[in-house]
Amino acid sequence: MKLSGDPLEFIKRCIFDKRVFWTYHVNMRLRDRAITRRMVVESPGNFEIIESYPEDKYMPSYLVYSRYDETIFHVLFAIDEPNNNVRVVTAYIPDPSRWNADFKRRLK
Repeated sequence: MKLSGDPLEFIKRCIFDKRVFWTYHVNMRLRDRAITRRMVVESPGNFEIIESYPEDKYMPSYLVYSRYDETIFHVLFAIDEPNNNVRVVTAYIPDPSRWNADFKRRLK
């Protein structure tokens, strides 16, 4: 299922309107990864889509680069356009051995 509009704007709008669901997976991972919900919901101004999976199994998903204060992190959002919300699937601090210097492209 393809998204009808700009996925980044949809994600930002959902965050602003508090139409965000947090998956069980991300709730378990955030505890261990020094990333808080606050960091995610207060950083949409820094969001940048770095990978797109519009044909993902359940719904389109997008890997988003963000920054909160000095912390750079990635968030995987799944977009549920018919129900007008996003789901935070996972979030993590990117590993420098797997990403380029700006953490926006995977190393080959």
